[in-house]
Amino acid sequence: MFNLDKFIGEYVTKREKSMFLDDIKNNEQDLIDRIEGQRFLVIGGAGSIGSSFIRAILPFKPASLVVVDINENALAELTRRLRSSGCYMPPEYIPYPMDYSSKVFKKMFLSHKGFDVVANFSAHKHVRSEKDIYSIEALITNNLLHAANLLELLERYSPRHYFCVSTDKAANPVNIMGASRRIMEDLILSYSDEFMVSTARFANVAFSNGSLPDGFMHRLSFLQPLSAPLDVKRYFVSPEESGQICMMAGLLGLNREIYFPKLEESQMMSFDEIAEKLLQEQGYKVLKCRSDEEAIAAAAALKAGSKEYPVHFFTSDTSGEKPYEEFYTDDEKINMDSYKALGIIKSKPAPNREKVREICRGFEELFDKPEMKKEEVVELIGDYLPNFKHIETGKSLDAKM
Repeated sequence: MFNLDKFIGEYVTKREKSMFLDDIKNNEQDLIDRIEGQRFLVIGGAGSIGSSFIRAILPFKPASLVVVDINENALAELTRRLRSSGCYMPPEYIPYPMDYSSKVFKKMFLSHKGFDVVANFSAHKHVRSEKDIYSIEALITNNLLHAANLLELLERYSPRHYFCVSTDKAANPVNIMGASRRIMEDLILSYSDEFMVSTARFANVAFSNGSLPDGFMHRLSFLQPLSAPLDVKRYFVSPEESGQICMMAGLLGLNREIYFPKLEESQMMSFDEIAEKLLQEQGYKVLKCRSDEEAIAAAAALKAGSKEYPVHFFTSDTSGEKPYEEFYTDDEKINMDSYKALGIIKSKPAPNREKVREICRGFEELFDKPEMKKEEVVELIGDYLPNFKHIETGKSLDAKM
């Protein structure tokens, strides 16, 4: 039987065990002090990273865990998985299928009179989410405007610590998704005088929900061809590692610190490499095709028992696609000494909240217009992030398999 975790460790991250185990062990007492008996609110907790964060903190025995996610089915499965695993479950465990920007969420939050730790994993994370003006509006509304409303609510009952996940694509962003998360960093850090705030930029989570490698697994289940770019390399962490990064950043992080994994350029993987290894592990020989159409036609033979699996590997030509990733910029001060496997972007002065609020208002005004153009969004972002260099090709990943 195919073991995905074993495959990830052997061929994707190339680590037999989590790279953060030593750091967790070395800081075990601090983690106990910050988790045991504490009340947690986890937003977006049924997703790949949020659920991994929950599994990371449970051994340290929080007193209360409230999980909010708009995906009702995923939330139900998370509850089943936790209850069936035999892991520690807090005396109060409440999963809520709701939107964190809704009125009912506000009612729920106020009824609890706040939480000790709030961790927010709700975000649009795909570059393909900027394909048209409606997708762009939904992306920025979730990543920035809803986050702003949440922070205003948190002021009513301030947590001891607020953590909001970021992305490596926030460092020198070339797409609207990455830029929205970069502005979001400034937004949450601007509240650091009200309560402790930290975040984490990290690599792609191998086979996370909706990712291209996760798509490979779905294509295999339907005997459909695989498709992947040849020239795009990414850093990867395992699902387990993703939750552990957030646990340490969200509980050990000092005010306004941004955590990232210590990964070397040589550890980056391309998606076509992952696809080929996956097919070989499944007992297939890779059949390289010159187009999506050719690969789709060749896939018909799979149903007849062929062991040649069609793939279409292509040179990336879609908007916002960066050929490599980075965790920090040249003007950010880095601490590489506090942890074995984690680096820290050192805290800097709190961003001007009014300046961040100004761009939020700018987006709201733009979205209220009868017609909006993508170029206007890019221009508005550029006014706030002068070094923003958007890669625009006029093509979207949604036009590919």
